[in-house]
Amino acid sequence: MALFILLIVIVIAVLSSVSYIEARDELVEKNLLLQEETEKSILQWMTLVDAGLKKYDDSLNDKMRSGFKGFLEDYECSGRDPSKMDLWKLKEDLGGEMDLYVINADGIIEYSTYEKEVGLDFKDVPYFYEYITTLREGDTFSADRVVREQSTKKVRKFAYMPTPDHRYLLELGLVTDLLKDRSLDLSYVETGETLKELNPDLTTVRFFDTMGNVIGNKSYVMSPLQHARVERALAEQSGATYQDPEHEAEVHYLFLDLYDPDYASDMSVVIELTYTTTPLQQKLNTLFISQLTISLLAVLLSIVLAYGGSRYISRPISEVVEDIDQIARGDLDHTIRHTKGIEFSKLENAINAMVLALKENIRRAHESEEALRHYSENLETTVDQRTAELKEANEETNLYLDIMSHDINNANAVSLGYTQLLLLKLPETERKDVERIRQSILRSSGIIQNVATIRRIHQDNIPLRTVDLDSVIREEVAHYTEGLVRYEGERTPVLADALLPEVFSNLIGNALKFMERDGKVCIRVEDKGDKVLVSVEDTRPGIPDAMKETVFNRFKKGEHRQSGKGLGLYIVRSLVERYGGTVWVDDRVEGTSEEGAAVRFTLQKVQDGEERRQA
Repeated sequence: MALFILLIVIVIAVLSSVSYIEARDELVEKNLLLQEETEKSILQWMTLVDAGLKKYDDSLNDKMRSGFKGFLEDYECSGRDPSKMDLWKLKEDLGGEMDLYVINADGIIEYSTYEKEVGLDFKDVPYFYEYITTLREGDTFSADRVVREQSTKKVRKFAYMPTPDHRYLLELGLVTDLLKDRSLDLSYVETGETLKELNPDLTTVRFFDTMGNVIGNKSYVMSPLQHARVERALAEQSGATYQDPEHEAEVHYLFLDLYDPDYASDMSVVIELTYTTTPLQQKLNTLFISQLTISLLAVLLSIVLAYGGSRYISRPISEVVEDIDQIARGDLDHTIRHTKGIEFSKLENAINAMVLALKENIRRAHESEEALRHYSENLETTVDQRTAELKEANEETNLYLDIMSHDINNANAVSLGYTQLLLLKLPETERKDVERIRQSILRSSGIIQNVATIRRIHQDNIPLRTVDLDSVIREEVAHYTEGLVRYEGERTPVLADALLPEVFSNLIGNALKFMERDGKVCIRVEDKGDKVLVSVEDTRPGIPDAMKETVFNRFKKGEHRQSGKGLGLYIVRSLVERYGGTVWVDDRVEGTSEEGAAVRFTLQKVQDGEERRQA
C-alpha cells in the first residue's frame, strides 16, 4: 500500500509540476512579450518624434543662413580681424534674436555677444571639435539641431559658416519665441505617460540625452548608480537590464541611436523603463497555491482509495501471516488456513509442504547435533594425541638432521684430507679426476651448510641487532684471492644478526661459480637515507629476464650446467626479508643481460647513536 501511495504521489507531483511550469512559463512569456511591445513602441514613437522635430528645426535654416551675410561682410570690413568687429551692433542689426560667436582654429570661442561662453574650449568634447574643424576648413553653411544649452538650459538653434580665410568659424545662436512652440521635453514626457497607460506594469519612464542629463524633469536628481548605468549605455551604445529585488522592480535601459552626421549635435537618447514585478509575482504565487491545493486534494483522495483497495487485497495475506507467525513461534503442527484465490491456495500448499520439510530437517539436525557433540568430546583427546606424535616426529627429524650434518661433514672432512694428499702425490696427468672428486665433496659440504642455515632461520629465534656491514663484507672478501672480489666502503651499521655473512658468502660464491677466469666481483654500498642499497655485481654471462623473478625460489636451479640445488639464493632472500629488506636481480649494464648480473638488496640502517635490537 505504501509503495502504491508513493507511486500515486510521484505521478500527481510530476503532473502538477508540469502543469505549473507550463502556466508559469506562459505568464512570464506574456509579460516579456508585453515588455518587448512596449519597448518597440517607444523606440518607434521616439524615432517619429525626432523626425518631426528635425523637420521643424530645418525650417529655421533659411532665417539663419541670411544672418551670416551681414556677419561675413562685417568680418571683411574689419580687415578680417574679429577684435575690430562690433558684434553687439551686428546682433541688433540681425533683430536681436541671435547671439554671435567667433571660434578660432583651436576650437576656443574668442569673441561672443554671449559673454558667459567666451573662452569655452570645444576640445573638451573631442567629437564636436573634430566636427567644427571640418566645417571651418570647408566652404558651406551648416545648421545644427535645436538643442538645450548646458549652462543656461535654454533652447537654442545653432548654425555655422567658415570665414573665407578659414581662420575662424562663425556661429549664430538663435533664441526666439518661435522655439517655445518646439517643446522637446513635452514630447518625451507625453510619450512616457502614453506608454504607462498601455502597460500597467510600467511605473516610470525617463529620457537622458548624450550628456547624461535627464530630459523633461529639471528638478530630478540622479543617483550615482543610475548615473553609472546611463553612462555605460551611452559608452557601449546598447541597452541593459537590471534587477531591483529591494523595490520589487526591473529596470531596462534602451539606447536609441539618433545620430545624424549632417548635424553637430547627437540627438541620441537613453530611455530608462522601470517595471514593477509585483503583479507578476502575485499571479505566480496565486498559480502556485492553486496548483498545490489541487495536488493535495488529489493525493488525499488517492490515499483513501488506495487504503480501501489495499485492505481488501491484503486481508488474505494478513490471515496467512498470522498462521505463519504461529508456526514461527514453534507450533509446527499448525497448518495454513484456506483462503480464496488460486494464487493464495498455491501459497498455502507451498508453506504447508515447507513446514513438513522443516520438521524433517529439524529431526535430522538433532541427530547430527548429537553426533557432533560426541565427536567434540573426543576431539580434544585426538588433538593432544596428534600434537604429541607431531612433536615426537619433529624431534626425530632434527636428530636425523644433526646426525647427517655431523657424520657427513666428518666424512667429507676425511675425504677432503685424502684428496688433498692425492693431489700432492699424484703426477700432474692424474690430478684431474681427483680434483673433480674434491669439488663434489665441497659441493656436498656446501649443501649441508645451506640446510643448516635454513634450519637456523626457521627454528632459532635470533634477535636482530646492530651489525657493522663494512666489517662483515671485508671479512667475507678476505676468504678469496686478492683482487678477485673488489670492495671499497666505510663503516655502515645496519639491523641484522649473526647470519648476515651467509648472504655475502652465497652471493659471492654463486657469482664466482659461473665466471670466466678473468671475471671479477664488485660489491657496492649506497646510502639511501634510512636504508642502504647493497649491490653484488659480476661479469658472468648474466641471468635471462625470464628467470629474474624466480631465481630466489627454493630449489629453483639455473640453466647453467654448474647450477646448484637452488638453496643459496633462497637463503639470501629469506635472510634479507628477515632483516626488513627486499632483494632483486638486475643487469650489471642496464638493458644488456650478457654483460653480467647484479643482485641488489636493501637493509635497514641504524642511525648514529641509536642501538637497536629486535626479536
